[in-house]
Amino acid sequence: MRVGSRILAGCLALLVVVCAAPDAAPPCKAASGPEIEAEVRATLDEFFRKVGFSRALANRAVAILVFPTVVKAGFGIGGEYGEGALQIRGQTSGYYNIISGSIGFQLGAQARSVIIMFMTEQALAQF
Repeated sequence: MRVGSRILAGCLALLVVVCAAPDAAPPCKAASGPEIEAEVRATLDEFFRKVGFSRALANRAVAILVFPTVVKAGFGIGGEYGEGALQIRGQTSGYYNIISGSIGFQLGAQARSVIIMFMTEQALAQF
């Protein structure tokens, strides 16, 4: 068997495995409201502890959108996903998710937290 044929056979085998894997995986389930809120509180507590001026800034914000964990992974084709909550004056007013995809040179995975502060009513209204 020629080298080119072996590479083609390997690529086809990998394609079959990748296409069959979603059927073998257990169904995904979104986090519940209380789970998301607990993660949001923990993320904000850590943020306030690590960044000195963050609490004062948060106190001036009209609203804060927090995604405790946004996971990004890619191998040529990539994507990211995270769930979070919008807090207006300390009370949760809604739940959101963030999702994106990308194509290009990429390899690896990472997880990060995303905190967006709306400093004016106008900024929040335009969201």
